Amino acid sequence: MLDPKRAALDFAQRALTTQNSFLPSVFMSFASEPPYRHGSPSSTAVILCNLGTPDAPTPTALRRFLAEFLGDARVVEVPRLLWLLILHGVILRVRPAKSAKKYASIWSAEGSPLKVWSEKQALMLGGYLGERGHHVTVRMAMRYGTPSMSAVLDEVKAGGATRVLVLPLYPQYSGTTTASIIDAVCTWAQRTRTIPELRFINHYHDDPGYINALCKRVTDHWSASGKPEKLVLSFHGVPKRTLGLGDPYHCECLKTARLMRQRLGVAEDFVVVTFQSRLGKAEWLQPYTEPTLISMAEKGTKRVDVMCPGFTSDNLETLEEINMEAREAFLHAGGTEFHQIPCLNDMHEWIAALAGIAANHMQGWPTQAPVDTEALTAQGARAKAAGAVN
Repeated sequence: MLDPKRAALDFAQRALTTQNSFLPSVFMSFASEPPYRHGSPSSTAVILCNLGTPDAPTPTALRRFLAEFLGDARVVEVPRLLWLLILHGVILRVRPAKSAKKYASIWSAEGSPLKVWSEKQALMLGGYLGERGHHVTVRMAMRYGTPSMSAVLDEVKAGGATRVLVLPLYPQYSGTTTASIIDAVCTWAQRTRTIPELRFINHYHDDPGYINALCKRVTDHWSASGKPEKLVLSFHGVPKRTLGLGDPYHCECLKTARLMRQRLGVAEDFVVVTFQSRLGKAEWLQPYTEPTLISMAEKGTKRVDVMCPGFTSDNLETLEEINMEAREAFLHAGGTEFHQIPCLNDMHEWIAALAGIAANHMQGWPTQAPVDTEALTAQGARAKAAGAVN
């Protein structure tokens, strides 16, 4: 039962600690910085940002993570005071234990799959950009949980970064995801005296490299396992009302699916687009993934392949919701073969696409190493000595 006093206390604590605090700026203080030095070297940083994950598959860790995630006004757009009372008075007393069991079912020896893949993507992206001649620092951050956006921004700034490119690992733009990352960066900037140059990548849902990587993942799977009767492309859902309010997410998901279908060269009715992870009783984008799979099985479809193009790293939604819950529902309804096609994770084609996206958005920034004329002269002399002709 809802305890008003406890809920009010939780709300007050939330207001004092949240990254989206509404406290007026008169109460803010700027972070201390070292004295400005003329001629200090500058550099560029790229921050890959994913949604986030709890630190452990335990109720305590889930309560902390969900409080930050579901407490974001971008994620749940309902009257603020009412929602925080419900969140802290009801949801955070029930849901953490249930969610912890789900996370435990997909947790690896290395930790959360989402974090493991995101860290690997950041490491690989740094190498791919380096091979293209870009001298940049690449770091991974989480919108919710650790490492936080503010902590990573502090780190790269302390390392001398005067230019920062923020690259969300969300190919399709949504106010619930991409915009929330921008909120977090701007909140950090409000408390920072010397703000680096900032650039944000909003979306790349139709980037040719991204589409190519998705289709390569699909065709590689078909080469090994054969083709299904239907390919289901399941995107994370959002409330349907956001579409009417101007959010482009739904349209960008459909465009990604259309470009994939065209690239794969399959019939229009071979690809089915659905939306998963519905929260609450309000209507979300449809058709819903699991009911669609059940209906397909009941109507005689025996094999489906399911892929989640909106997720660039495998996580709870792909490994548990799709590969466990949706699989069981499809097979129970009469289907006989269910394949979950993995996310892009550490595919060469995907990291190469990510490097291209980052490079395009860094144009005009001095990320390329300066030409070493002495080295070039010496190289030319060695070439002539070896018999090269001018």
